[in-house]
Amino acid sequence: AGLVSLATPKSSQPVVAAMGPEYMTVPLDETPEGTVAASALQSILEFEQDVVAAGPGLGAGPEVVRFVRDLVERTEGPLVLDADALNALASEPDLLQTGAGSRPIIITPHPGEMSRLANTSVDAVQANRLDVARDFAVQHQIYVVLKGYRTLIATPDGKVFINPLGNPGMATGGTGDVLTGVLAAWLAQLLDAEAACKVAVYLHALAGDLTEADEGEVAMTAGDVAAHLGDAVLELTARRRLKPSNGES
Repeated sequence: AGLVSLATPKSSQPVVAAMGPEYMTVPLDETPEGTVAASALQSILEFEQDVVAAGPGLGAGPEVVRFVRDLVERTEGPLVLDADALNALASEPDLLQTGAGSRPIIITPHPGEMSRLANTSVDAVQANRLDVARDFAVQHQIYVVLKGYRTLIATPDGKVFINPLGNPGMATGGTGDVLTGVLAAWLAQLLDAEAACKVAVYLHALAGDLTEADEGEVAMTAGDVAAHLGDAVLELTARRRLKPSNGES
């Protein structure tokens, strides 16, 4: 992404700002427990942005739930929602539909989060991944990226795309958060939610496979996957350059 600002509760801003020079930070109102307060939404509404990604590390509690629900209802731009943002919507998933309107909303649940949103069991999700993802996407008019073996992308018009890449080593903490960031970055650049989902999911999985080749499945971390995103883009663009222009294979 060209420019990223990380919005975080005021007390954690110095720590977050020191973690990397690549982004700016935005201080948010917080609760006594140090989580984001519902009143923090005003700072988000006043901040100019192309895409908002929310959820990873957000935490839980009544104020967080209210913040997330107001974010969905009151913001007008594209949203990418993951992790704690999805948990905040689990008891009232229809808010996703009312918040969609004319702007794209992308959710990136793992099977557990998908089961809570769809009010079913994890086993039921895993036994019928394609239909669960597609039905939820169509019903709520959003994009569903259902993570896991053969990650699925379901669109509001009922299409489903299956990602062929990825490996078991990616089932480690933080790799889903990396995907959230990759999705937000491509959505900001392409302004096409379906295309952004396909490019982001593919490159994220390709970066995971490149990491596995270098580090092995056991030792790989989310940071390793992020570090291989550039290699993934280079490999994809090299393949595109080698593709015959006349469409022959």
